[in-house]
Amino acid sequence: MATDFAVFLHRFLSSHMAGLRGCSPNTITSYRDTFKILIGWFAGRRSVPPEKLTLDHIDAAAVTDFLGWLETGRHNCASTRNQRLAAITSFFRWLQSQEPARMAACQEILAIPAKAKTQPGVPHLTVAQTRQLLAAPDRSTRRGRRDATLLATLYETAARVSELAGLAVRDIRLESPPLAVLTGKGRKTRHVPLGASAAALLGAYLAENSLDKPGHHDHPLFFSQHHTRLSRGGIAWITAKYHTQAGGPAAAGTCHPHILRHSRAMHLLESGVPLPYIRDLLGHAELSTTEIYARASTEAKRKALEAASTDIVTDDLPEWNHDPALLTWLASL
Repeated sequence: MATDFAVFLHRFLSSHMAGLRGCSPNTITSYRDTFKILIGWFAGRRSVPPEKLTLDHIDAAAVTDFLGWLETGRHNCASTRNQRLAAITSFFRWLQSQEPARMAACQEILAIPAKAKTQPGVPHLTVAQTRQLLAAPDRSTRRGRRDATLLATLYETAARVSELAGLAVRDIRLESPPLAVLTGKGRKTRHVPLGASAAALLGAYLAENSLDKPGHHDHPLFFSQHHTRLSRGGIAWITAKYHTQAGGPAAAGTCHPHILRHSRAMHLLESGVPLPYIRDLLGHAELSTTEIYARASTEAKRKALEAASTDIVTDDLPEWNHDPALLTWLASL
């Protein structure tokens, strides 16, 4: 006979998340993985096998111990620890409405705080480094032309790697104004304008591969030599390969497709594009998410300060070492 935890977890993942909330497969997979690790932790650390794990076992103290083990035993960073906590609290927030008698125990778990984390800088390329990366593929070869088009599309659209991997031919419109239709988190779609250069590359790529002919609307835009859709891992490998060739940070193993998304956002910000426009381009639900680029952009801060400068401070003030009164005061300290 199934335990109460098994019954409610199944309903949460299948009926609630996949059905009512319509969460993406990636989100459901992430939540599922959290509970797989939690169930394994109870079996290994608390000697509670999966078939005997009940809701009574999972209290605030157990969850706190589990989160601590993620950091010390699995060496997870604060972000991963908080992500696991978010999945658990989401389950117990839903459970309150299903089992009101357990509200007090649920709310003790909901009160567990997320761990504060340092805000790292946003990894991105300079404009010159981006040009080097996009120019790295050998355009005299068929594969090089595909890779050049892929990198240009990845940068131009600021797409997540999953969004790029999911593109089909029908998602590209080359008629004026050219654009790409991206499907992001929560299956939300957004229309991203394409510049003239990116549109020209895509037009030539579609023609070379006969994808501009009728009947190919559902064909993957970027595909392997076996004509299967390029995976996220394949796109990551291509990005790292050419970044290494261009002499960028990929040589140290730090390059990933998301760096082009970050780079596009930073370049737009430093060119004076307002944050709400960048938010829409990136597909962020909240402007606060996009503000990480403003906090990270030294160049944008410098330009903003220069634009806000007034004539109060001029360049005809005396040098401090030519002011006798100031020198006398400093000597008296």
